[in-house]
Amino acid sequence: MSRRRVLAACRAFALAVTVTVLAAGCESAVSQQDTSTTSKLAAGQPVPQGGNLRVGLLGDLSPKAFLQIGTGSMNGQVVANVFDTLIRYSRDDLTVRPALATTWQLAPDGRSLALGLRSDVTYHDGRPFVSADVENSIKAYLGGPWTPQFKRTAAAITGFDTRDPHRIVLSFAHPLSNIFDLLDSAPIIDQRTLPELKAGTEFNGTGPFTFESWQPSSSVKLVRNEKYWGGAPPLQSVTFTVASDQQSLYTRLRTGQLDVVSGLNYHDQELATGRYGFSEITCTGAEAQEYVGINVTNPALSDVRIRKAIAYALDRPRIINDVFRKSGYVVNLPWPKWSPAYVPEANSTYTRDLDKARQLVAAHGPVPPLTLDYSTQGVDRVVGEIVQSNLADIGITVKLVPNDQTQQSSKLIGGKFESLWLLQHAFAQFTPSTLAVSAYPFNGAKNSSNYQNPTYAQAANAAWQTADPTSPAALAAYRQLDRSMLDDLFLVEIGVVFPKFAAAPSVGGIDWDRRAQMHLAGTYLSTQGKQ
Repeated sequence: MSRRRVLAACRAFALAVTVTVLAAGCESAVSQQDTSTTSKLAAGQPVPQGGNLRVGLLGDLSPKAFLQIGTGSMNGQVVANVFDTLIRYSRDDLTVRPALATTWQLAPDGRSLALGLRSDVTYHDGRPFVSADVENSIKAYLGGPWTPQFKRTAAAITGFDTRDPHRIVLSFAHPLSNIFDLLDSAPIIDQRTLPELKAGTEFNGTGPFTFESWQPSSSVKLVRNEKYWGGAPPLQSVTFTVASDQQSLYTRLRTGQLDVVSGLNYHDQELATGRYGFSEITCTGAEAQEYVGINVTNPALSDVRIRKAIAYALDRPRIINDVFRKSGYVVNLPWPKWSPAYVPEANSTYTRDLDKARQLVAAHGPVPPLTLDYSTQGVDRVVGEIVQSNLADIGITVKLVPNDQTQQSSKLIGGKFESLWLLQHAFAQFTPSTLAVSAYPFNGAKNSSNYQNPTYAQAANAAWQTADPTSPAALAAYRQLDRSMLDDLFLVEIGVVFPKFAAAPSVGGIDWDRRAQMHLAGTYLSTQGKQ
C-alpha cells in the first residue's frame, strides 16, 4: 500500500467510518498453525469441538492491577477471554472492527462519538448488556485501584448519553486521536460485581469463556460460555498454568504438559519451533520495544553528554540478533516501521561508535558507578550483561540489580529507578499519540525518567488533541517528539521485538490482539490434543 493511500485511509477514519487508520508493513508470520476457524469452515471442514487447552504463562493473576494490562500477562489473558471490548483492531493494522459496538460515528469537530451497541449480549450471570454498562465500565477503569495506561484518555470523556439502551454518545473535553485505542483496550465489566472483581472472587463478563476458578500461584480455569453472542467456542475449557520461569515453560511444552506457551526465551522458542516441530506464532501488530531507561535527575546522568555516550556505546545489532534471535530490528525511536510517525533516517542517529562515546565521557569527566535494574522474568538479565559490557568499554561501571516483575513495575510506575533500567515498552503499536500520553516511560505529564520538558509535553498534547492522527499538525507533533527523544535521550531505544507463542501441532485457531493477549474464541484442539 502506498503512503498516499495509507494517509487517505487514516483521514477517512478520523471522519468516523470503519476504515484503516494505519497500515502495517509486516505480515503475520505463523508456521504450521491455522489462525482461525474460518479457514476450516471455508474448506468445508468441521472444527473439532471440546477439549481443555493448557496454556503456560509467566506470572499470576493480580486483581489489584487487573486493568493495568501488561503484554501477555495473566490479567490480559483473562480480560481477552472472559470480557469483551467495544471494538477490536485488526491484527495487522488499526482497522476498527465491531465487537460490542457495531457502528461508530465521530462528530466532525472530533468532540463526540456515537456508538451503536449489540442488543443480543448478556453477561455470564444472564443480565443484558446495555449502554449504561459502557459508562460504568469507563468510570470503573478510572476509579482504581489499578492505574491503567489509557487513564488520561478515559478522563477526557466528559459526558455519557445513555438514554437509548443500545446506543451511547461519548462527549470529549477535546478531540482524542486515540479514542479507539481506549475502546480496543478497556473491557466492559459488570458494575454490580465490581467489588468482587477487585477482590479477585468474581469475574462477570460478556466474553466467550466464563471464569471458573483461580488457584493462586498455580492456575486459572475458564469454561466455555454456551450462550456467547458470537457463538459458543469450540473448546470446552482453558487452563492457564503459572510457570515459575522460562525453563519450566519450555520443559512442560516439550514433555506434553502444555499445549501453548507464551514467554519462552527466544533461543528456546527457536529450538521448539525449528527443531522439535512446535508451531510458531509471531504476534505482528503487538510489537514491543526493548530499551534502556534513564533517570535524568540522577546527578551522574543529568548531563546529556553521558546519555549520548550510552546511546553510542550500545551494540544494538548484537542484542536483537543474539538475544532475540533476529525477531525484530534496531531502532533509535519507538515507532514500528508501519507507523505514520516512523522516519527511517532518524533511526540511524545513534549507532555503535566507541570513539564518540569515549570523547563524550572524557569531556564530561569521570562517571561514578551506575545501577542497572532488570526484571528476572524474561531475557533482560542477558541483555543487561551486554549493556554492562558495552558501558565498560567506555569506562562506565554498571552494577546489575535484579527485581521480580512486581518490583520492576512498581519502580517504573513510580519513577523510582536509581540510575538505569531495562524493560520493554509497548503502545507504539497504537495511534502514535498514545505513547506520549499513556505509556509510563514516555508520558509528557509524568514519566518514569522524571524527564520534564514543556516542548515535549506540548507536542504530546498536540498529537493527542488532533482528531486526524495523520494530519499535518499531527505529523509536525510527531517530529517534535522525535527531536526531544533524540536530543534529550531520557531513554535509549534498542530495538523493536515481536512477541511469540509456541504451540503443539494439534492446536489451531489462535488469535491475538495488539497487547499480545490470546483470543481463544475460535481456538480448537484436534482429537489427539484433547485433554
